[in-house]
Amino acid sequence: MSERIVGRALTPRAIVEELDRYIVGQKDAKRAVAIALRNRWRRQQVDGQLRDEITPKNIILIGPTGVGKTEIARRLAKLVGAPFVKVEASKFTEVGYVGRDVESMVRDLIEVSVKLVKDEERQAVQSRAREAAEERLLDVLLPPPSRNAGGVVSRPAGQAVEGVTDEPRDSSQSATREKLRELLRQGKLDSREVELEVSESHGGAEALAGTNLEQMGFDMSQLQNLFGGQRKKKRKVKIPEAKELLASEEAQKLIDMDKVQREAVHRAEQAGIIFIDEIDKVAGRERASGPDVSREGVQRDLLPIVEGSTVTTKHGPVKTDHILFIAAGAFHVSKPSDLIPELQGRFPIRVELQPLSQSDLVRILSEPENSLCRQYAALLLTEGVKLHFHDSAVAEIARIAADANRMLEDIGARRLQTILERVLDELSFEAPEVGRHGDWAVEITADYVKQRVESVLSNPDLSKYIL
Repeated sequence: MSERIVGRALTPRAIVEELDRYIVGQKDAKRAVAIALRNRWRRQQVDGQLRDEITPKNIILIGPTGVGKTEIARRLAKLVGAPFVKVEASKFTEVGYVGRDVESMVRDLIEVSVKLVKDEERQAVQSRAREAAEERLLDVLLPPPSRNAGGVVSRPAGQAVEGVTDEPRDSSQSATREKLRELLRQGKLDSREVELEVSESHGGAEALAGTNLEQMGFDMSQLQNLFGGQRKKKRKVKIPEAKELLASEEAQKLIDMDKVQREAVHRAEQAGIIFIDEIDKVAGRERASGPDVSREGVQRDLLPIVEGSTVTTKHGPVKTDHILFIAAGAFHVSKPSDLIPELQGRFPIRVELQPLSQSDLVRILSEPENSLCRQYAALLLTEGVKLHFHDSAVAEIARIAADANRMLEDIGARRLQTILERVLDELSFEAPEVGRHGDWAVEITADYVKQRVESVLSNPDLSKYIL
């Protein structure tokens, strides 16, 4: 496994600093996940059998919705290039009930890992694939000449290319091909259409994705063959699109899928992160009847996965011993101690995330690299509308969001999107008409915000439904 994956170059401080670029506040949660990630690298440095005995220190993030629980885990995985999946505990059912089984989260993880490794391999062979694609395209543009009964070289009708002339001698084929290659690289043939025979996957097997066929011993790739596998289809496309199609096919041929699968399994086992959201929804003591029985059943099904077991997938068996599990929940009704004791013990680190204050909301709107203000400004700029958010407008939006979270249900930073959509509703609707006449600058001030939200704020009953 690469050093990047185990986080060798990333100290806990560096990880926190990177997370600070996208997530406001929540220092304790950032520190916890940073230490957990660094511990993975530390484990790799331990010699002998002791390495296998060191298990991940799984984490429970406790806090209301919209405070950054999911974003912290997602950014962490993206930072180190680790396989990552987010699942919702409430979507699982215990064994014997119809629905998703808990082992499916591991199968989802290995699929993500395969795609991750495959993309890396595709990048590694990209240059070779483009060279091979160019040769195939030249074969289409300039098919090998054939001889008629009189020994005269001929080329199929319709194959003439501007700037390239046929010559009767075989020795000229190479020179003609090189001349054509130069025209191709210069883009002088981009307007030309060619007919390609490309592979097209049959959709029959994919239609059964998400079922429990893997549990019954079916390999989806084998099942796909029953439906016809890949078919060839002729398409007429421009030269630039043809290059991309052929390069994609050639890259697929160059990728060693056995190697990809081995690396993907290894990466999922050693660096995978599974984020289990809404863990509080399955927390609850056993009752004589009702949904709580099923909830505890889900917990007991989760236990062997988190403890460490082997899950059968179409890419081979996957051990979960060293997968990092990050659970999260609001725990408004229940509490972490309502989880069964065995499961509690597998999540030794508990971090409480703080509700977002008004000052936090101001920072969320403006500070991160992907801040909401930057996102909306970029969206409307595509229509020729230039947005500029004044500090007073940002403060007013944050104030309205904080008041709404306090008086209504606290949904954290998600409230900001609701308010911004309300503020920019009219502008977003009119942008295609007004923006096409040239650059149109719009100043978003506190008064601008109040005018568009005032009618809702003045009616408490209406606020409950709109804000």
